[in-house]
Amino acid sequence: MKMNNDQMIWARQALLPNGWANDVLICVDAQGRIASVTADAPPQGHRVDTLLPAPVNLHSHAFQRAMAGMTEARGPDPHDTFWTWRRLMFRFLDHLTPDDARAIAAMVQMEMLEAGFGALAEFHYLHHRPDGQPYDKLSEMADGICAAAEQTGMGLTLLPVLYQYGGCDRRPLAPGQRRFGNDRDQFARLFADSEKTIGALPEDSAMGVAPHSLRAVQPDDLAFCTELAGTRVMHMHLAEQQEEVTEIQAAFGARPVEWLLDNAPVSARWCLIHCTQMTPAETVALARTHAVAGLCPITEASLGDGIFDGARYLGHGGRFGIGSDSNIRISLTEELRGLEYSQRLRDRRRAVLAVPGYSTGRILWEGAASGGAQAAGRAAGAIATGLWADMVALDGQTPDLEGRDGDLFLDTLIFSGDNRCIADVWSAGRHVVRAGEHINKAAIVADYRRVLARLRDAM
Repeated sequence: MKMNNDQMIWARQALLPNGWANDVLICVDAQGRIASVTADAPPQGHRVDTLLPAPVNLHSHAFQRAMAGMTEARGPDPHDTFWTWRRLMFRFLDHLTPDDARAIAAMVQMEMLEAGFGALAEFHYLHHRPDGQPYDKLSEMADGICAAAEQTGMGLTLLPVLYQYGGCDRRPLAPGQRRFGNDRDQFARLFADSEKTIGALPEDSAMGVAPHSLRAVQPDDLAFCTELAGTRVMHMHLAEQQEEVTEIQAAFGARPVEWLLDNAPVSARWCLIHCTQMTPAETVALARTHAVAGLCPITEASLGDGIFDGARYLGHGGRFGIGSDSNIRISLTEELRGLEYSQRLRDRRRAVLAVPGYSTGRILWEGAASGGAQAAGRAAGAIATGLWADMVALDGQTPDLEGRDGDLFLDTLIFSGDNRCIADVWSAGRHVVRAGEHINKAAIVADYRRVLARLRDAM
């Protein structure tokens, strides 16, 4: 989707890097970058009420969107857990075709944009046929993710995932995992093929590398991924479940976070996903690396993962971003609200993440915007000259938001608002959401309905 033209957006108020400003005029160049930002300017161009930087959704498994509602009944196991859900997910995968995955990804990206996300980092591990045999083109499934981005106009950082083993003992992948598996040579070829496809997308598209987890790769594979990534971003699941911690501790002699920080060059290029099973010392140590903690509160609650130690982590300068992971509910405001509310439930107090001079909403939104951009390797995360124009405009006529300004506006949006407050979204200057709806919504939804009908018949 190539829609970039020189544009002007005027906002009654906008959140800029140095704080709130009024009557702000943003000029976007033909490439989709912010050319200038001027406060106290007369109204002109496209007029909006409140303009914010649109965060990157830093963690998604797009295909899982079509599973929403399918895993909420308890089976014969009285202790339903993440691992129970995982077995159901593997069975679902047997029925997905490349065309299904493309249509589901388009639906997911459209819903993310309508929720206020400006770009996406897709953690992509669904690579092969159901029997594990590669498609004729190794990047067939990744190409579908890219085709969805072309249709939706969403800025994309594609993260092909290396997934080699079924556990720390290097056991082979189980039948439900065979679609994920690659050895190093095949993964390098898949990465190269995916990079060619990404090259045909707009300039703001990018690549990264994602070793799935310490259970699915071995230390030498992690070093291989680091070398393949070069200066690109690295993403990995880490310390999500207690069973995972126990297995890694038995195999490696250390807890996951402890082992990784001692044995890998974790830096600002890294994004570690979930990290819900950390000791206080690990939390502080991770914060000091300047890596991004990729948090997905809705999915972490859905799967019973646990609560991220956000207060301690942010208190030591930690960086974070927000993802929607399983995509059973795509809402930026609900993810941010869930992050703060989980801290309140654990600590039994209020406004846990707020600091003097910055409200809870301000901490959450600015943190998600800057951390998400860092995790995606994307020059975005703020409304500032030279960055990609990833921006979200809010409807100031929404009853709860009307007449509210500054941090109070953000607090109201996050703690009482929802996707209906979103008026416009730009991704690298592409004006893809207008009056609250994606410009290609009808076609995307119709395609998704077709896929769901086929999957219902197949299952």
